[in-house]
Amino acid sequence: MKRILILAVFVLLAACSKITAENYSKVSTGMSRAEVVALIGEPTQTESGSVLGIKGETATWQDGKITINAQFVNEKLLTHAINKQ
Repeated sequence: MKRILILAVFVLLAACSKITAENYSKVSTGMSRAEVVALIGEPTQTESGSVLGIKGETATWQDGKITINAQFVNEKLLTHAINKQ
């Protein structure tokens, strides 16, 4: 039981560590949303909408003092920025 708990804690910590400046530097305009998520994990907050068949999404990842913002159009990365406090 103790091993399972330790493993679970390790997995949770590893998942949080994807939101880093190093991983952000691997993100580039034109990547698919799936590619971005593979690098930095699922966003902590999203807002989306669709007009005339064009889907837009604003996604935010936050972990401690790092915030990453990204805008996707039709599942492709249009812009992205990092803020380190």
